[in-house]
Amino acid sequence: MHKLLLTAAAAVLGAALAAAPVSAQTLERIKQRGVLVVGTKADYKPFGFRDPSGAIVGFEPDIARLVADKLGVKLEIEPLVSSNRMQFLQQGKIDLMIATMNDKPDRRLIVGIIEPLYYASGVNVLANKKAKIQAWEQLKDQKICGIQGAWYNKPVAEKFGADIVAFKGQTEAEVALQQGNCVGWVYDDTAFAERLADPKWSGFEMALPSIMEEPWGLAVKLEERDGEWGKFMAAQLEDWHRTGKLIELEKKWQIQPSAFLKAMHDKYAKKS
Repeated sequence: MHKLLLTAAAAVLGAALAAAPVSAQTLERIKQRGVLVVGTKADYKPFGFRDPSGAIVGFEPDIARLVADKLGVKLEIEPLVSSNRMQFLQQGKIDLMIATMNDKPDRRLIVGIIEPLYYASGVNVLANKKAKIQAWEQLKDQKICGIQGAWYNKPVAEKFGADIVAFKGQTEAEVALQQGNCVGWVYDDTAFAERLADPKWSGFEMALPSIMEEPWGLAVKLEERDGEWGKFMAAQLEDWHRTGKLIELEKKWQIQPSAFLKAMHDKYAKKS
């Protein structure tokens, strides 16, 4: 028994020692490479989208730029969608993921979500006005567009009886909704505000109260969360909340003021 315990302890120690250098070397590797690779959305205006030149811009790419500038390296943006963002991080295709991801317990088992969190959104439905959807209960047996990988697809289907038709990205969901393949689209309420200001969406509305508000977390690899790279990002987040930098970016991209950002700024400003 004593021998078995020693063997087990040695295995645990060996695993810990093997994992430690990965985290410790991350910052140095980025600096030596001279490039920070960050995954963001490219179809989620104004948080991450392509401008007329094809460059990915927005609230989250600007956050990525803050990190690259702090490290003194170039920034490379990798476009992500909800269904592949965690895999890209796990596979080492990106160093950092900032992609409108809600902080959920199951996701914390897969990627290293960094605290403090950086934004928040609720869930709502962009619906055809002709459908006259005024209550969540009216979604029962209705075809509702969704996005693959969105955590709220399942609870909306189970609680309200919606028939969720999940698409890979926003473009596919938009087309399906406009072509009448779905009567509504369930997604983050933050994604609908910009659309409702666009004349091409004049036949649609967001008449329901937002539900299930959840904060967003940026992430590093799971094994790096408590290491040098994760701690570096946690310090940056605290500073952005303390100085109001994220509120400045919110104003830059003409996003409706977030109660979450105000609360976080007040919290961290008191600590300075």
